[in-house]
Amino acid sequence: MSEIVGVRFRRSGKIYHFDPAGAALKLGDSVVVETANGLELGRAVVFTTTESVAELSGPLKPVVRLATPEDIQRSVELCPKEKEALAETGRLVERLSLPMKLIQAEYNLDASHLTVYFSAEGRVDFRDLVRELSYALKVRVELRQAGPRDEAKLLGGFGRCGREHCCVSFLDDFSPVSIKMAKVQDLSLNPMKISGVCGRLLCCLGYECEQYRIIKEKMPREGRRVMTDAGPGVVVGLNTLEESVMVEYETGVRVEYPVAKIKVLEAPRPPGHRPQSVQPVPASQDNSPEEAPAPQPEPPRDASETSEGTTEELLSQD
Repeated sequence: MSEIVGVRFRRSGKIYHFDPAGAALKLGDSVVVETANGLELGRAVVFTTTESVAELSGPLKPVVRLATPEDIQRSVELCPKEKEALAETGRLVERLSLPMKLIQAEYNLDASHLTVYFSAEGRVDFRDLVRELSYALKVRVELRQAGPRDEAKLLGGFGRCGREHCCVSFLDDFSPVSIKMAKVQDLSLNPMKISGVCGRLLCCLGYECEQYRIIKEKMPREGRRVMTDAGPGVVVGLNTLEESVMVEYETGVRVEYPVAKIKVLEAPRPPGHRPQSVQPVPASQDNSPEEAPAPQPEPPRDASETSEGTTEELLSQD
């Protein structure tokens, strides 16, 4: 069991694991690591052990070194260069008439690899773009298509709550979000009210959904008859956060009660309902093979079926 370090390359980005290689690292330290794109500058955000990381499938790459002031300065100096590369990419995209929207460009630490993020409605053949961009910038170029949520994460911004987007501030991965989560929390099903700037359902719909579900399991549904201190009534409304229900009496008066102070009455049985009773088998009947009734032929499943075949089969024989 050896210690490993989790490194992020951007704020709230995915965590990648590396071998500290004996370096005395602390949380928040900037480190230089070797990735598939070359040397990159990241930040140590977590320390763990090999036994607690189940997704490890091979040996870890070691941390190259603790970042020096020169490494950090180099990273800052690459920002204007990335903007120039994005502008050059935009000119080539316009000239090649490619249906794509550029989002961001990133260089690795030694500026030998350029990654360009873009969004598009469908698949885009960008082979000519990569070829011309590599020739113009004299670097290895990689284009990555980002989805709507990834685009919002890269661009950043603020939500309707007034806070920075969750995907930018702390979410390192996107969890599935469904319209059922909005129903459980009694939210408006208007897409304009429960969708984020990315056009997808708000990530925050999943934060309190489980708590709402647990509370609602203890509450009676609307339309159920309940007994209160003032007599029987019908539930006409729910207040999930307060764990209370609105009860309406026959007089039309409505009173709100905590769930703990009401008792759910048994639901009325439908007219004509009779409990099914099990008929005892007489002692004289032992279901022996000799006395067992002969099996009856199965009746036709449809009026069009005959002993020789269905109507369709007979027509096909003609």
